[in-house]
Amino acid sequence: MNNSFRLKIFLFLYLSCCSIFNIVKASQDDPFAPVKGYQSTAEFYRQADLNILSGKKIGITIQTLSNSYWQGVMSALKEQLDYYGVNYELIDCENNSAIQVQQINKFVSDGYDMVLVHPSDAAALEDTCKNARNNGVKIMCWDDPMIHTDANWILNNTDLGKAIGEIAGKFINEHFSTKNKAKVAVLGKPEIEVLLEREEGIHRGLERLAAGKYEIVATLDTLTPNEGEKVIGELLKKIPDLNIVTGIGSGPMIGADLAIKKEKNGQIPDNVGVFTADVTKTQLEHLLDKTFPARGIIGFEGSDVQTAEACVSMFALTLSNKLPEQNVYRPLLPIDENNAEVISQGMK
Repeated sequence: MNNSFRLKIFLFLYLSCCSIFNIVKASQDDPFAPVKGYQSTAEFYRQADLNILSGKKIGITIQTLSNSYWQGVMSALKEQLDYYGVNYELIDCENNSAIQVQQINKFVSDGYDMVLVHPSDAAALEDTCKNARNNGVKIMCWDDPMIHTDANWILNNTDLGKAIGEIAGKFINEHFSTKNKAKVAVLGKPEIEVLLEREEGIHRGLERLAAGKYEIVATLDTLTPNEGEKVIGELLKKIPDLNIVTGIGSGPMIGADLAIKKEKNGQIPDNVGVFTADVTKTQLEHLLDKTFPARGIIGFEGSDVQTAEACVSMFALTLSNKLPEQNVYRPLLPIDENNAEVISQGMK
């Protein structure tokens, strides 16, 4: 082996190692990078043969039914399942993974064809879902890219957060400048991984569109309307000229809306706005009511009915083994006063 050939081998191995190192480093540098998956479209869902759902037994266990988003979507989903002749049971686990494990195991022992799980703790359910699949039960996860499932119906939560930050950033650009900066509060829930990803995305979106034109005056831990109203009400006492509230879900938005409306007596300045995700009937009502500061939402398929229609299509595609990837990403849809009324017609 001559020296030239040895040098070529050395360079090949060196460059290969560098490439692997850079890939690993990139993933370490950005812990919020999305997993591989298929981006869904309306056309994708239309490919499902919904007739195969008739007579199927589908168990559904979600974190909680006390959340207004889930109440609306699950109400619409039940109507779809009834329409297509599905035998189903819909229950929540009270945000308790041990209860959710028991629920999934019961669905398996009762001979269900499929289980939809919205995990309280995805890692705690992996073995249970693996056992269910070993017993011939299809498993679909809503929200988390689990391992032992047939389908994960998920969001790119960092991109979702970026989209929230960007609509807020656009609003900031219209009303503020580097010499007159917007005062921004971010409402998050960092102990929940997918919501931490959204929060990180919000910061990225704000920076991308409105760098230098805002300052973060508070980052607050909140998830429900009551929590959101309380923390924003307290913040307004300290910072009465708070301009922008961004949040990771419907609860923070509704609560912030109520607190700001109360503080401003329904007279909302043009430079005050609330921006967040999810789509509920209350959020849409706030967008259309000028006495609330709601300015924009990043939704998904659209209304409760549209989300339910997409969900049953996922059921059919999963049961017939016709998914292109295990991970299927849901779409993102900006909603404001211009399209809120149309979407409201499909809300529960």
